[in-house]
Order: sequence, then C-alpha cells, then structure tokens
Amino acid sequence: MKYLIVGLGNIGDEYRDTRHNIGFMILDAFAEASNISFSTERYGDIGRGRLKNKQLVLLKPSTYMNLSGNAVRYWKEKEGIEAENILVLVDDIALPFGAVRLKPKGSDAGHNGLKNIARMLGTEAYPRLRFGVGNDFPRGAQVDYVLGTFPPEERKALPERIAVAGDAIKEFVLAGMGNAMCKFNNK
Repeated sequence: MKYLIVGLGNIGDEYRDTRHNIGFMILDAFAEASNISFSTERYGDIGRGRLKNKQLVLLKPSTYMNLSGNAVRYWKEKEGIEAENILVLVDDIALPFGAVRLKPKGSDAGHNGLKNIARMLGTEAYPRLRFGVGNDFPRGAQVDYVLGTFPPEERKALPERIAVAGDAIKEFVLAGMGNAMCKFNNK
C-alpha cells in the first residue's frame, strides 16, 4: 500500500518559519525522524521511505500554497495513489495553537491551498491533518497573521506539538483514519 503525505507551505526563506508553513515543518520533522531525505523533483521536494510494509511518498510542493493542487495531482497520478491514501498537512486558524485534527474529507474552510487541491483532484474527499495556529489577530489581518512567525512561547512548544502530528501521521498510515481520529483528535 502506498501513501502520499503532503505538507503545505510556501517556498522561500521569507516564509520558512511562518504559521502558514507548518505543513512543511511537520513533514520535515517526520522525514528526519523516519530517516527520509528529500530531493527536488517535478513540482516539489520528494522523499520516499517505508513505514513497516507501507510505502510513503512525502511531498513539499514548490508551487506556492495557492497552487498546491498541481503538485498533489501530479504525484497522485504518477505514483498511482488513491485519494483516501493522501494526507494533507495544513495550518488551521480555527483551531487553538498546537491542536491536531484529522478528517477523512471536508470543505476547504477558506484555505486556498485546500481549495486548489480539491479543484485539481475533482473532490473534497481526501484526508487532511489540520494543525492549529490560533487566530489572535485583528479583523482584516488574517494574511499578515498566517504569514507571521510563531511568538517565543509557541516556538518553545512547537517541537512537542509537531511530534504529536508526526505520531498522527504514523497512526493514519498504519491503523487507518478512524483509529487516528480517535487517538489524536482530542489531544
């Protein structure tokens, strides 16, 4: 069985540690813990590895967030991966900092990366792991907030919360979405 794990983010040093790049951060930590290295290939950085008897393809799109669907569709088709075996790692302002929520499908909730993926795949029925980045911003300042960096107290807690997200990825791959949701959605 093969899985595509997609971390959403924007390329470039100016976006490296921003809230919007949490998908890249989670995938980088997961790859490091799994001894998987990335190489630059079509539409992004790709890592390949195994988790027990499961094949993993890790993808960090190089298409910018709002065009992530191009990369996801390409690698889904190239690797022959079913939509239910794609897990998209994404920031979510509707969740408090560090909260992890898994869903087997759903709306884009206003997230342009998810919106583009749904459009390019022709379905909203693909799994996602939503990582809470909070919403402590004034009205009209959402873009500046998600493109901003985590404050010191959150940066300090980030490694532990990213590790929880990595454990959720493992649970999704090895035990399925239902088990992963039961185990991680209330953590």
